[in-house]
Amino acid sequence: MATKIRLQRFGKKGKPFFHVVVADSRSPRDGKFIERLGSYNPNTNPATIEINFEKALGWVNSGAEPTDTARAILSYKGVLYKKHLEGGVKKGALTQEQADEKFAAWLDAKAGKISGKTEGLATSKAEVRKAALAAEAKKKEDRAAAIAAKNAPVAEEVVEEEVPAVEAEATEEAPAAEATKEEGAE
Repeated sequence: MATKIRLQRFGKKGKPFFHVVVADSRSPRDGKFIERLGSYNPNTNPATIEINFEKALGWVNSGAEPTDTARAILSYKGVLYKKHLEGGVKKGALTQEQADEKFAAWLDAKAGKISGKTEGLATSKAEVRKAALAAEAKKKEDRAAAIAAKNAPVAEEVVEEEVPAVEAEATEEAPAAEATKEEGAE
């Protein structure tokens, strides 16, 4: 019987959630399966993947073919790399200790990448939040200035109206004075 490691879809429309299962290649996508290996939730960032490592490694070693997405998930968790290292041990290219050291180093590097991504996402989220708060504070100040400007011109208009009246009187007197000078000159 040809077995495949594939995803079985659960969840509602627009919010998928998958189980990673081993199934007969002839069974339908969400149908009968042989064994459940774990779960995959792409809705979170980074995606949440829970795999029973030993069971998955056993199925891959016994010949179960992963689908493209399942292969990416198994590679992400290190199942395929572990299989590759075990192949090197069987051929005599590596000792078991060397293979274990390489796998442990790979796991540490992978954990560092994942933690770096989560920290990067957290800091970018905090920066976006800071920027939003700053923009909101600026809007608030602009609104307060607009309200103050709306309320303040009433008092300024009264002052401005009085000033032109004084200037108008001065300008009226000046032409009258010029006219009297012109009359006196004639």
